[in-house]
Amino acid sequence: MNRVVKRTWLMALFICLLLGGLGWFLFDYTVSAPKWIGSAGSSYVHAGTVGFGSITDRSGDLLLEIGDAKSYSQDPATRASTMHWLGDRQGNISAPVISNYAADMSGYNVVNGVYDFSGLGGQMELTVSSRVQNVAMEALAGRKGTVAVYNYKTGEILCAVTGPTYDPDNLPDLTGESYEGVFLNRFTQSAYVPGSIFKVVTTAAALDCVPDILDKTFRCDGIYPYGEERVTCEKAHGTLDLKGALAHSCNCAFAQISELVGKKNMTAYVKKFGLTQSVHFDGITTAKGNYDVSNTAQVSFAWSCIGQYTDLINPCRFMTFMGSIAGGGVGAEPYIVSRVSSGGKQVYAAETKKTDRIVSAQVAKTLTQYLENNVKSIYGAGNFPGLTVCAKSGTSQLGGGKTSNAMFAGFVADEAYPLAFIVVVENGGYGANTCVPVISRVLAECKQVLDGE
Repeated sequence: MNRVVKRTWLMALFICLLLGGLGWFLFDYTVSAPKWIGSAGSSYVHAGTVGFGSITDRSGDLLLEIGDAKSYSQDPATRASTMHWLGDRQGNISAPVISNYAADMSGYNVVNGVYDFSGLGGQMELTVSSRVQNVAMEALAGRKGTVAVYNYKTGEILCAVTGPTYDPDNLPDLTGESYEGVFLNRFTQSAYVPGSIFKVVTTAAALDCVPDILDKTFRCDGIYPYGEERVTCEKAHGTLDLKGALAHSCNCAFAQISELVGKKNMTAYVKKFGLTQSVHFDGITTAKGNYDVSNTAQVSFAWSCIGQYTDLINPCRFMTFMGSIAGGGVGAEPYIVSRVSSGGKQVYAAETKKTDRIVSAQVAKTLTQYLENNVKSIYGAGNFPGLTVCAKSGTSQLGGGKTSNAMFAGFVADEAYPLAFIVVVENGGYGANTCVPVISRVLAECKQVLDGE
């Protein structure tokens, strides 16, 4: 009798384990199957065993079609300028956006899997313009870096290119120095020493937490000492107010401003602005930034407020920071997928998501005036015909005898063209000299695209 009872209990335990395992499998299948469809090893999407669909830009121009095989745009320039979003044939460059929406595009559901009764396949429309992408790549002229523009009211990314790149249908020899880091999407995966574009951050903090900052002036004799250490400028700027300090990018003035802001406040504002946090959109998580002034000497803290020391920024994150300033203290989270349909039915449509407020409307207004002054008095408003551009350049020093990275970030303060941007040219030297010609061409093309919509 005891033996029968034991066997009964063992059988009951076995059945419970079997049902539990089956229940867990069904739960995991229901939750995870859409992710499996778009994974790197999925034959459904990446090997072309299912007619997957097409991907277009914002104007409807074909960028990629996945059927029995991948078929890119017929235009070589477009193939090269969009490859870091669509991936290459060898799988060295990932396409997280495609993977993120693979289940939607393939018509996947729990009952039928990826079997599509309509035979129409899926369609994905990106927010980027291939026209702007191509102009940006041409302006980058084979140099390493990134150029990006987004609509700070809606969140749409109009342009985000990475250099170097190549035509996936005409694979070059990638072993040379000119292709170093070619598999990296520099817009999302890189973190750079910001240089003087970071002075916008310090200015925002000073405007918010130093009550009489607008009444103060700062003296620059080319050197600002900290005992045996010093902060230096390329020349003596004389006496400057906050607006002039930003326009002339005076290191000595910003060293004095850093003392007024203080480490505690500066750390808090960097956190509030989200500058070291990743950006998440369309299955993408960007690189994080860095700002750490704990246990640092005062001279190191001063350099951190100038955009040097151990500061790092991700281009996408800094672009959205500038977008929030342009939006009066509130911007929009970026996105690159506009809509997805499957079998002729729309299954996804992007929605604008606003950022948290990072500064008051008054601080944002003052910063906008300062940044517009930079362009008018330093960079030349004539470089941006028909546009009210507000910006700050940066020349981020790398040490070790390396040529500095050239940086330029800002926005357009026009109702019809709500565009924020960032340009990074690695080892490009002076920020304004290198980057203004690039972004001038890109913004002009953005204007034409928006005018035609």
